[in-house]
Amino acid sequence: MTETAAYELAQVNIARLKAPLDTPLLKDFVEALDPVNAVADAADGFVWRLKSDSGNATDVPVFGDDWLIVNMSTWRDTHALTAFMYQGQHRELLARRREWFERLSEAVTTLWWVRAGHRPTVQEAEERLLHLRAHGPTEYAFTLRTSFPAGLAQPVSV
Repeated sequence: MTETAAYELAQVNIARLKAPLDTPLLKDFVEALDPVNAVADAADGFVWRLKSDSGNATDVPVFGDDWLIVNMSTWRDTHALTAFMYQGQHRELLARRREWFERLSEAVTTLWWVRAGHRPTVQEAEERLLHLRAHGPTEYAFTLRTSFPAGLAQPVSV
């Protein structure tokens, strides 16, 4: 096993809803969830995604805030994640995100490396996101714009 294959890229992104999921404002977003998740599940380099019994993660609590929804997955590497994010229906939804979600001033997306086969928890994701907000991109929590090579990292001590 190569060094890179020993690790997978974890990603989390959160969004604050402008309205409840069952309202007309969110109809297009909700209707696109299953098709976009199916494309992700079949994408080259996709490994795993967080989901509840609903088949998605819109009902998984994050930061104790009922208006926040979470998306979390693991990928082979940043190239595989980027290839999925910026093409097809996901790209179309990304372009419309301001219709459905509030603009937040703090970081809402972060990446980190996990050992292959590890499935990160929402608690881990919250910790990484808070770390990114406090310290900026580091090996422990980073962004696509400022990424780091595969490997495990420790949080920055203050």
